[in-house]
Amino acid sequence: MGRILAVDDDNDILEVLQFILEDSGYEVETLSDGHYLLDTIRKKAPDLILLDIMLGSMDGRELCKEVKNQDSTHNIPVILISASHNISNAMNQDGAPNDFIAKPFDINNLLAKIKNQLRPAA
Repeated sequence: MGRILAVDDDNDILEVLQFILEDSGYEVETLSDGHYLLDTIRKKAPDLILLDIMLGSMDGRELCKEVKNQDSTHNIPVILISASHNISNAMNQDGAPNDFIAKPFDINNLLAKIKNQLRPAA
């Protein structure tokens, strides 16, 4: 069904995401440190990235911009996840994510957003 890279500094959230996504048929890689994001993307070639905004000292919005501004990774859909940020104003800017979901997230909503991003372009 697809390879998903979930990036969050909260290991409990990563475990929940991995369980939910694998149970739904996805292959899942998890990463708890944004410093290794681009290296992990090169090694694992995910079809989609779930990226928390608050990653310790790192900002997921900046990491998303890095992914979106590189030729080799700009086509990978990125869904930002946050409990404390409303990013609606950043959705149309350079390096914007493909979608956003707020924590706590509804599992069905999360799966629908992932499925929508992984749907082949018609």
